[in-house]
Amino acid sequence: MRIAMIGTGYVGLVSGACFSEFGTEVVCVDKDARKIDTLRGGQIPIFEPGLDNLVTKNVVAGRLSFTTDLPSAVAGADAVFIAVGTPSRRGDGHADLSFVFAAGEEIARAMTDYTVVVTKSTVPVGTGSELHRRIKRIRPNFEFDIASNPEFLREGSAIQDFMRPDRVVVGAESERARSVLKGLYRPLFLNETPVIFASLETAELIKYANNCFLATKITFINEIADLCERVGADVHQVAKGIGLDGRIGAKFLHPGPGFGGSCFPKDTLALVRTGQECGARIRIVETVLDVNNRRKEAMARRVIAACGGRVQGKTIAIFGLTFKPNTDDMRDSPSLAIVPALQQAGAIIRAYDPVGMTEARKFLPDITYCDGAIETMRGADALVIITEWNEFRALDPERIRQSLKGRVIVDLRNIYNPDEMAAAGFDYTSIGRPRVGEAEPERKAVST
Repeated sequence: MRIAMIGTGYVGLVSGACFSEFGTEVVCVDKDARKIDTLRGGQIPIFEPGLDNLVTKNVVAGRLSFTTDLPSAVAGADAVFIAVGTPSRRGDGHADLSFVFAAGEEIARAMTDYTVVVTKSTVPVGTGSELHRRIKRIRPNFEFDIASNPEFLREGSAIQDFMRPDRVVVGAESERARSVLKGLYRPLFLNETPVIFASLETAELIKYANNCFLATKITFINEIADLCERVGADVHQVAKGIGLDGRIGAKFLHPGPGFGGSCFPKDTLALVRTGQECGARIRIVETVLDVNNRRKEAMARRVIAACGGRVQGKTIAIFGLTFKPNTDDMRDSPSLAIVPALQQAGAIIRAYDPVGMTEARKFLPDITYCDGAIETMRGADALVIITEWNEFRALDPERIRQSLKGRVIVDLRNIYNPDEMAAAGFDYTSIGRPRVGEAEPERKAVST
């Protein structure tokens, strides 16, 4: 089979490379000539573990190629995937679909035989139907189908997620379109991966509902962490206790400074907007958004409180800037709220991230970037962990003590053991866990 992948961003590049690994001939298309030249030269413009080797392997095998020529890529393709950006430009959940529709109209003019046009981009409910209308207007007598095939890739483990997914979701109205998608995902059928065939609207909504539910789990455990601090409980034991319930599950029950990234903030906003426009408000997701935004702001106040209520003139070392480990993605990262708030309070910031500093400089230009964890801590009054990269977990408390001038550590990811940090002489603050040596909180009687 042969497919075209329109867009070489995160979703398009990963999906294209993985489809080629399945044995499909894939042509990835992008209007950015410099990006295409970079890919042709063997360089990967994003950070994703294992992606560089996967791309190189399939380029050498002749199954994967890159071009700016959309018509040549689309001509004769069994399916054309649209994997372009759908940013929330106005910040109110309104997804900018101009790139999707522009790609669809170009595809319409380039199709030479029956084609399945597949939205891989995350798009609001009803986008597939509108795309069908637009293509039909351009090619009224041409045979084609629209399908929705939302992605569920986690940055940092995207290749594994594509190759061994929990499920594949396909929204398609005709048996012919379903047959094409079945052919593309045949290796997963052989592995007995669950494949859900649904309508266009259902598939589009599954993607949003999925991400909003995960965002809700994160926000829920963060609020439980706050309660744990007030009553002397341990949030990790609470998370384990509820996560062992098969109806709940343990994933995404990790307390922290709030969710970020390219998906959850944008998708929660989009679902809220869809609900409001349809007269079916999703109040729980509206609350999730509000709580998450407030939490990021509260983390900066937590750091200031740990530093004695004042950070004016103090040097604070920051470990991790990306929204999660194993990615260079800075979109809606908690660091983008925490670091400026500390700067506004007068702090001097030194920071280190294993792969995200090039991206971080675009958003946080006025901080000092360091070459490693030890250099970052040198001479600092306090250390703040924002992103839980593995190399930070491995640091010995004694090495931290020798490098850090002060004794304050604010661990927003709970990567260290409170007893060990207290024994090493640190004033250690974490999320949702009792502070070592802290007086037992006053427990208020609960009326029943």
